[in-house]
Amino acid sequence: MKTKISIIAALSFTVMGFSQKNEIKAAEKALKGGDASSAKTSLEAASGLISSADEKLQAQYYFTRGKIYNDLAKKGDDSAFEEAVSSFKKVLDIEEKTGKKKYSSETNEYIASLTADLVNSAVADNEKKNFKEASEKLYMSYKISPKDTSYLYYAASSAVNGGHYEDALKYYNELQEVGYDGSGVVYKATNVATGEVETMDKVQRDLMIKSGAYKDPVDDKTPSKKAEIVKNTALIYTQLGQDDKALEAYKAARANDPNDVNLILNEANLYFKLGDKDKFKDLMAEAIALAPDNPDLHYNVGVINMEQGNYEEARKSYKKAIEINPSYTNAYLNLSTTYVNEGNKLIDEMNSLGNSRADIARYDELKTQKDDLFLQGANVLEDALKTNPDNQGILTQLKNIYGAMGDNENFMRIKKMLGE
Repeated sequence: MKTKISIIAALSFTVMGFSQKNEIKAAEKALKGGDASSAKTSLEAASGLISSADEKLQAQYYFTRGKIYNDLAKKGDDSAFEEAVSSFKKVLDIEEKTGKKKYSSETNEYIASLTADLVNSAVADNEKKNFKEASEKLYMSYKISPKDTSYLYYAASSAVNGGHYEDALKYYNELQEVGYDGSGVVYKATNVATGEVETMDKVQRDLMIKSGAYKDPVDDKTPSKKAEIVKNTALIYTQLGQDDKALEAYKAARANDPNDVNLILNEANLYFKLGDKDKFKDLMAEAIALAPDNPDLHYNVGVINMEQGNYEEARKSYKKAIEINPSYTNAYLNLSTTYVNEGNKLIDEMNSLGNSRADIARYDELKTQKDDLFLQGANVLEDALKTNPDNQGILTQLKNIYGAMGDNENFMRIKKMLGE
C-alpha cells in the first residue's frame, strides 16, 4: 500500500512539471507574439508551485518572467522595472548555485539593457519634475550595478530636488558608507573639421588625436563630491529638525573643508536657530575673515549685534556692508534703526522723570541726546535716498522719524515724495 502511494505522488509531481512547462511555453509564445499581458497571465498560472519545481525549470520560469516584465517596462509600465530586475537576479542566483548557466549570459545582457532603460526613464522623470520616481529608478540602477555609485549620487540629488529628504538622507549616508568620492577626469578634444570641443572616453579621444581628426587634447579633472555630500547631509538633518545630528555632520563637514564659507554660514544659522547668538557671531566672524568683501556677512553680524543692543558694533557692521555695496537698502534701514532704537530708550527714561529742577535739567539733556540720535538716523536715510530715491521703505521710515522729531517741514516733504 505504501508503494502505491509513492507511485501516485511521483506521478502527481510529473504532471505538475509538465503543466508548468506548458504554461511557461505558452507565456514565451505570447511574448514572442508581442502580447506581454497574455504572457504574464499564462506565467502566473505556473507561479503557485514553481518553488517545488526542479532548479532547471525554476531558472526557465524566472528568465521568462524577467523578459515579460522587461517588455512591459519598455512599453511604459514603470512598476514592471522592479519585477524584471528581481526575476533576472533570481535566474543568476539559481544558476550560480547549480553551476549550470544556460540563461546567465543572456540574463546579464538583459540586466545591462534594463539598467540603461531605468536611467533613461529617470532622466525623463527629472525633466518632468517627477523627482520621487527618478530617485527610486536611479537607486534601483545602483542596486543592479553597485559598482556604478554615481547612480546612487544622482538618486540622492533627485530626492533633494523633490524635497524627499528622508530618502536623500538614506542615499547620502549610503554614499559615505561606500566611500564615494565622485572625482574623475573628463576627456576632451577639438574637432578639426568643426572647431567644436567634444567629450569622449579616453581610448576614443586618444585614437581620434592619432588619426588627425581631433587636436588639442584636454584632461579636465572633476572635483571630489565628498564635501558636498557631508554638507547636504547636515542640511537635511537641519531640515528634519534633527539638530544634534546636524551639528555632528557640520563638524565632519568643516573638518573636511574648513574654508567653505557657505558651510560656515549654514552652521551659524543652525546655532542662531538654537538661540546661541554668541556662537553665531563667532562663526560669522570666521566667515568674514574668509570673505571680507561679502556685504551680507557684515549685515548679518550687524543684525545680531542690534538684537543684543550692541549698537556701536552693529553700526560698524552695517557701515561696512554699505561701503562694499552702496545700494544695500536693508543695511541703511537697519543702521538708521540703531539710532532710533537708542533714542527711544532715552524716551523711556525721560518719561520716568519728575518735576524737580534736577529732573528738568536731566530731561533737557536726554531730549538733546534723543533728537541728535533721531537726526543721525534721518541723515543715514537721506544718504540712502541718493542711490535709492524711490524706495518706499526708506521714505516711510524717514517720514516717521521726522514726525517723531516734530520736523514738520521735512515730514511734509517726504509725504509728498510718497505721494500722500
